[in-house]
Amino acid sequence: MQNFGPREFERAVDVSRETYQKLEGYAALLAKWQKAKNLVSNQTIDDMWRRHFYDSAQLLPLLKDAYRTLPNTLLDIGSGAGFPGLVLGACGIDTVHMVESNGKKCAFMQQVALLCGISAEIHNKRIEEMPLFDVDIITSRACAKVGQLLDWAAPFIESGDPDLWLLKGPTIDEELTDADPYWRMDISLFDSQTEAGAKIVWLKNIERK
Repeated sequence: MQNFGPREFERAVDVSRETYQKLEGYAALLAKWQKAKNLVSNQTIDDMWRRHFYDSAQLLPLLKDAYRTLPNTLLDIGSGAGFPGLVLGACGIDTVHMVESNGKKCAFMQQVALLCGISAEIHNKRIEEMPLFDVDIITSRACAKVGQLLDWAAPFIESGDPDLWLLKGPTIDEELTDADPYWRMDISLFDSQTEAGAKIVWLKNIERK
């Protein structure tokens, strides 16, 4: 997918003009901060609209199909520079909780939320330190293997039964196999629109074995 820039994103993703303008502001801020803070891989910055923004936004139609509307509240584990949680917040999820232990990345996400008018709670801590609260879905991208993410999410799963939506690479089958002795869940896999062999993983009805 060559030359995938903001115009290609606008054509590929069904969002309002206002939302698109928010994401343009997000992208400009990412380009500015990246020069000093190294928020994402330098190899991806010239292709940010595909590698980060479209990669995150491709969850939107899947969430709408799964729930008929967007969930109200999202918890994002290992948020980094805000993908996918802040993008989904800009696109209509009411409240996003971003969990990230790196202070400079949290400062960046706070600036994005203020600039774009996203209802976001930025938690500068590890997921193990988070207090429990109700969330509809849990997301994560390029953070940890499925088994580890389930262990981290377990308190939220046990208290409120949220689904997990994970952006994963080509090793997903191995990760699910490793998690199988410990977890019972319904699994749906969708092909990524941004990376060959990558998958979007929907886990629901999750229980420890």
